[in-house]
Amino acid sequence: MKSHKNITIKIGISSCLLGIKVRFDGGHKKDDFVTGILNEFVRFIPVCPELEVGMGVPRESVRLEGAIEQPFMISTKSGIDWTKRMNKYSSVRVNKNDIKSLSGFILKKKSPSCGMERVKVYNKKGMPTHLGVGLFAKSLLEKYPSLPIEEEGRLQDAKLRENFIIRIFAYNRLQKLYAQRFDRNEFIKFHTVHKYLMLSHSPKHYKILGQMVAGINNYKPDEFRSNYLSVFMEGLKIKATTKKHTNVLQHILGFMKNQLTKYDKSSIIKSIDDYHNGLVPLIVPITLIKNYIYKYDIDYIKDQIYLSPHPKEMMLRNHV
Repeated sequence: MKSHKNITIKIGISSCLLGIKVRFDGGHKKDDFVTGILNEFVRFIPVCPELEVGMGVPRESVRLEGAIEQPFMISTKSGIDWTKRMNKYSSVRVNKNDIKSLSGFILKKKSPSCGMERVKVYNKKGMPTHLGVGLFAKSLLEKYPSLPIEEEGRLQDAKLRENFIIRIFAYNRLQKLYAQRFDRNEFIKFHTVHKYLMLSHSPKHYKILGQMVAGINNYKPDEFRSNYLSVFMEGLKIKATTKKHTNVLQHILGFMKNQLTKYDKSSIIKSIDDYHNGLVPLIVPITLIKNYIYKYDIDYIKDQIYLSPHPKEMMLRNHV
């Protein structure tokens, strides 16, 4: 059994995804990825809004009714209105210290309390639209717009899964930086080692952040922290693509070219081309490049988070 002693990354999660029997029918929705590989690297903070607001287990199911923007949470049989209680609970819960310290959150899809999108909202005729957001999820999203938040269903997609994991680790590194006294040089270091990671997600945000850091002396500390967090996390939310990864790999190769032999360069070029053409996964050119970086001790590239944005044991870059 793992020890959480040295784990600093805390992730909020809908309790049922951990296998805790808190659902209306007394069951759970245990998620294998969550309770398996991810569980080795994060500490989960379980939350069940419906249980914590006083509905009990087992309980009558609830659903959202009315206007999509401000729906009511109604018990399906008795018609009990839980809206005010759930909204009050949510506004208080998201301000608790355990939520403030999170590096991410995994929500239960389609839940009237936890669903972050495509939640059923029933109109007066009893017909559902799939455009709602769970009441707790809405409060969470509004309070923490930069926090990495995902639904467990979307994490079944390999690219969305890696994007989420990259974001929670990056957010955690930023949290550690923000916990220190504001130091412009430390911000410049942080930005420098994340350059290629950002470029692989969004060249636009890469450029904006570069301009912000270049003019860091023009900002007040709190203003810079707020703006940097927003732009940094917004950029990472954009999915990396094969094309953007290829561009970053070629940038890295260009930086290394003076240290490499002709054979070294041709080996890397072939590996990048194979990745670009879908013949090998990203881990192949990355591993080859890392070998040469350490062989020739190329410090600037060696420090780039892009090369190891998450634990290798998670094997998130091993898919073609």
